[in-house]
Formats: sequence, structure tokens, C-alpha cells
Amino acid sequence: MPSFPVGEPVEGGAARPPERRPLAGRYVSLEPIDPAAHGEALWRAAHDGSAEAIEMWTYMPYGPFEDTDRMRAWLQEVASWEDSLFLTVISDEGPIGMASFLNSDTAMRRIEIGHIWYAPKAQRSEANTEATYLMLREAFDRLGHRRVEWKCDALNERSRAAALRLGFTFEGVFRQHMVVKGRNRDTAWFSMLDREWPAAREAFERWLAAERDGRPPLASLRSPG
Repeated sequence: MPSFPVGEPVEGGAARPPERRPLAGRYVSLEPIDPAAHGEALWRAAHDGSAEAIEMWTYMPYGPFEDTDRMRAWLQEVASWEDSLFLTVISDEGPIGMASFLNSDTAMRRIEIGHIWYAPKAQRSEANTEATYLMLREAFDRLGHRRVEWKCDALNERSRAAALRLGFTFEGVFRQHMVVKGRNRDTAWFSMLDREWPAAREAFERWLAAERDGRPPLASLRSPG
């Protein structure tokens, strides 16, 4: 009989879905979205009138929001979505951004991190690095996923650069993948696998533990393999 190549065996059962629980770090914590508690602060953080705040919404499928009430109403809507878990990113100054788990496939053991945005004042801080670390740690170490995905508009150079810096691997572009705000969106796909996570985790932890003035680039801390 002919012999055909097949994939390697996969051990273990299904992953677990995201749980509504806080994730605590050194610089930020992540809490499940609470529209009443977080809505006003998130609106103020994301609508400060700066050029960075205006640019931030360019590639998002929603926003900007005209006022606090409209943003709170949207938060109430997404807080009820069964296929996503939206998280508020909180620093010592209060809510500074959002991120979410979405597209969780527990049978295939894959999940996506997305809906990521930060207030202009937090965009060059430790926020994105530590928030992503906390979510990857949850996805791989606690929930048992084999693959974590990051997707963005293929034209969003900042998001693409962030994915690479954080240790994700570029996989390609889905052409004409979506229509967002009436415009075509080609989507760039990135991923991190469970076998890549130990080196990435070590790099994150070394970077976050280092003093701000002496930190090397995050990528330089990842061992090959």
C-alpha cells in the first residue's frame, strides 16, 4: 500500500475557553470589561483630541465614539458577546486601553488576541508588552492552547511591527478578507505556537523585570529554537 506523509500526533485534550477573571502584572492588570465602571475612563483615554487618538481608530472596525454614552452602549454590547472576552487594561492611572480574547476554538486549541488599542499616553509604555504577555501566559499555560493568533489590517504597519516585536510569526495576507467602514481590508495573519512560547515567555519576563533605562530590545532576549 502507498505511504503518504501525515502530521505528527497531537497529545492532550481540548483547551479551555477564556474565563472572566482578572490578570495581574507589574505595570498593568486586565479586568473583564465593566461598562459602568470603565466606560467613562476609557472614553476619556481614547478621545483626548490628539493626532494619535484620531489615528488610533483608523484601522478599528468601530469608533471613534461621539460621547461617553455611545461608547458605554457599545461596551455593553461587546460585554455580552459569547465568542469574545473583552478586557480593560488598567495602569496606576486607571483604564488605558482594551484587548480581547476571540475566535476561541477549544477543540483545535487555538485562540486569537485582538481588539487591541491603547490611549496615546500609554502607547510607548510597558502596557502592550505586559498585557500581551499576560494574555499569552493565560492562553498557553492555563487554557492549554497550541496556537495564538494576531490579525490586523495589512496596511496597519504599527500593528504588524508590534506583532513581530512581541514574538509572533508572519504567516501571510488574506486578500479582500473583510469590508471595514465601507473599505476593503486585506488581513495580515501572525501566530505564536506552544513550542515557541517558552522562549518568548522567558524574553518577556526578562524584559519586564529589567530597569526601564537599561532594557535591550525584546527580540534580542528570545533564544532561537
